[in-house]
Parts: sequence; structure tokens; C-alpha cells
Amino acid sequence: MKTLLTITGLINAIYMLADGVFVIINGKYIGPEKPGPWSKIFTSLNIDVFKLGPMFIIFGLLWFLFVYGLLTSQNWTYWYGITLSIATLWYLPIGTFISIGVIVLLLVYRNKFGI
Repeated sequence: MKTLLTITGLINAIYMLADGVFVIINGKYIGPEKPGPWSKIFTSLNIDVFKLGPMFIIFGLLWFLFVYGLLTSQNWTYWYGITLSIATLWYLPIGTFISIGVIVLLLVYRNKFGI
């Protein structure tokens, strides 16, 4: 279970960090020219989604911190992971899917192993 959480956290960390760096350097996100469904949230608030690279980098680093907490069995990891997953739900579809998966895994892991 811990391995699955670690892999899931790393996928989100690497992808968000890479996407943030990529958009800063190239002016577009990894993948299609038009960003995913998550961008509608920001465009409805008149925020230029192509200027959000630093936010993606911060989220990527926060996910790496979650993985560090898992690997070193820190007592703050459970609530940090739940909070970070909730904060990443907006990132449709990839971040949403991974975040829901992390929440479910944390709930199962906590009940089974008492973290």
C-alpha cells in the first residue's frame, strides 16, 4: 500500500513539476495546444492559464514533500496528503483522478496500518 501511494504521489509530483517548467519555457502545456478541462476554472476568473507555471511547480514540489513524508514515515503525512489531494482536485482530469486515488489509499492505509 505504501509503495502504491509513493508511486501515485511521484506521478503527480513529476507531472505537475514538468508541466510547470514546460509552460514557462514553451508557453504551452505538455500535450494538446489547448489545456485540459481544468483551465476553464481559471479562464472563468479571467486568469491567463499560461502564466500558471510557477503554481504547477509549487504543487509538484508539495507532492514531492508528500512522498518524502511517506518514505520517512512522518506523522504529518496522512493529513498533509489528504489536504494536498483536496487542493489538487481542480486539476481535471489527471490531478483529480490521482488525488481521489490518494485520498482513498490514505483512508485504507490509515485504517489498516494506523498511520
